[in-house]
Amino acid sequence: MDSAYLLNLAFNGAVIGLITALAALSITLVFGIARFPNAATGDVATAGAFAGLLGPLLGSGALPIILVGMATSAAVSLLFYVVLFRALAKRSPVASLIASIGMAFFLRAVLTYFIGHDQRVYPLPLVRAVPFGPLRVQAADIQVIVWAGAALAVTFALIHLTPIGKRMRAVADNPDLARSSGINANKVMVVMWVVAGLLAGLAGTLLGVKTVVSPEMGWDLLMPAFAATILGTIGNPLGAVLGGLLIGLAQELSTPLVGFTYKIGVGFLVLLLTLLIRPQGLFAKNSLVR
Repeated sequence: MDSAYLLNLAFNGAVIGLITALAALSITLVFGIARFPNAATGDVATAGAFAGLLGPLLGSGALPIILVGMATSAAVSLLFYVVLFRALAKRSPVASLIASIGMAFFLRAVLTYFIGHDQRVYPLPLVRAVPFGPLRVQAADIQVIVWAGAALAVTFALIHLTPIGKRMRAVADNPDLARSSGINANKVMVVMWVVAGLLAGLAGTLLGVKTVVSPEMGWDLLMPAFAATILGTIGNPLGAVLGGLLIGLAQELSTPLVGFTYKIGVGFLVLLLTLLIRPQGLFAKNSLVR
């Protein structure tokens, strides 16, 4: 096993880690503000990925695919909140968790009923990998890095540099105090669910750009995203991103040992070890959840 092979595995792990980080950040925002783990995140991402197949009707390239996918996932996420999660806000977080599992299965069933179980690919041009010394970079990798990096930067700017971000952090810290201070919690929730949907949709479409689009892709994305969320500390946005990168690297670098098929199990192993050794996560400070 030479160093070039490991370098390419590490680079691919970082790219996959960015996609995982987007989904983990979506989960973290919902958990930090709505106070429950949203198990529908993966299937919301799948819905966006499938909607992205309509993108070429609006133009060529990855841009319309990604924009259509993000818009669809944001709409689905907001619909889930309006129809279901808003009514469950006053109940136990377990009720919302179970409801999110049910919505995930429902959404996946709808997708497979109308679209089927076949894998799809986006009609993007085939481009040769660009060599950078021993590293070979695909065009899809560059798109993932650019889009994911921009989305993460915008999301963190929204959270830390805007009035609505300040309100989101206030609601996450103390919902009752935020309401008594005049903050419109419903408006905060609407913005949060839209942002969570946009992140999930971007994760789904970028995963489709890099690999294929399938009804099960959301499940394959959800488990590493949950592992990244817990590894990086539940409710910590920066921790979710770092956790996603660590999970992506761990999975790809384990490929020579466990094979391509079983590398997803590494995410579960990291999740179990984190829960056993450091259940508060690696970055317990600066969390949205107090």
